[in-house]
Amino acid sequence: MAKQRSDTQTLSLFDWEPPKVSVNLPEEMTRGGTIDTQIARAISHALAESGLSREETATAMSDYLGQEVTKNMIDAYASQARETHKITLERFIALIEVTKNIGLAGFVAQFFGHIVVPTKYGELIDLHYTEEKLEELEQKRLMLRTKWRAKR
Repeated sequence: MAKQRSDTQTLSLFDWEPPKVSVNLPEEMTRGGTIDTQIARAISHALAESGLSREETATAMSDYLGQEVTKNMIDAYASQARETHKITLERFIALIEVTKNIGLAGFVAQFFGHIVVPTKYGELIDLHYTEEKLEELEQKRLMLRTKWRAKR
């Protein structure tokens, strides 16, 4: 008897994974150590993932900011040993822009118990909260109606 070919057109529910909505860095990049150490690891990871050399990154950041950023500065920001040279907020923003690593924003948000999601999901999140509030109000309405009828 000939062996039947498996169906290649039907997707398996077990193979599907939901799309990643929030942006962050891999947990191993940010776990453990001081905040300084975590920031240096996060920057180092973003630089490595960008595909740009540190010289290219420094040049692009300089162009973005209109102020000089050097390779040595980039090296210092990414070094866990360099405790005296910290990245400023505007340079951190420029680093996100140049490396296209929005996970760096997620890295900051996690310290405050938040996540970063693309703007396109904002209305969906608002819709969810609105539906939750409507459900809560409906439950309260039903409870009040029941109490009112019980008193008549």
